[in-house]
Amino acid sequence: MNLIDAVQTRHTVKAFEPGHSLPQASVDALLAALHYSPSSVNSQPWHFVVASTPEGRSRMAKATQGAYAYNEPKVTNASHVIALCMRTDMDAGHLDALLEQEGDDGRFQIDGAKSMQDKTRRTYVDMHRYELRDVPQWMEKQVYLALGGLLVSAAVLGIDATPMEGFDSRALDVELGLRERGLTSVVLAAFGRRSDQDFNAKLPKSRLPREQIFTFV
Repeated sequence: MNLIDAVQTRHTVKAFEPGHSLPQASVDALLAALHYSPSSVNSQPWHFVVASTPEGRSRMAKATQGAYAYNEPKVTNASHVIALCMRTDMDAGHLDALLEQEGDDGRFQIDGAKSMQDKTRRTYVDMHRYELRDVPQWMEKQVYLALGGLLVSAAVLGIDATPMEGFDSRALDVELGLRERGLTSVVLAAFGRRSDQDFNAKLPKSRLPREQIFTFV
């Protein structure tokens, strides 16, 4: 499927076909899209928890109780559910790990490149920490960059998907032991095959006219 067809035909699935499992090759492609997501100064302030079994999805579904019960079937009936999480801080250990990995991957091919990359990234981190005081919001933005790429990738692959902010983040953090690892959940994304109960599949897309949302200069 080409990109235009994919973005025009994708929609937020409201009901998945229970028992359907995505091919592993498709799952691997989705995970690759996540793994190689872009982020500001390659900060990669994220972690992704993948539920691919009924037991794993049931654990995630504990965060869709009460006010969020409308999302529980989407979690339990999907093939795979991914919790996109962010770090609770951009600490020195993470910055050191990023720099070491970039070196291992051959990113520093001229003299001074490594120190310049480290200085640039830490400058941005310090700016968000001290001047803007928005490190959590900055990291969260990177997670949503990853989510956008993930949803477009799913559409190109012909995989039905649903992003969900309607869940109890604290409950999921506790269930998955995220906070002990310096992480917190941001958004869920479910993948699978839509069922006949997916009413949204029959509805036309609705977007504001192009002339209202684009300015060409």
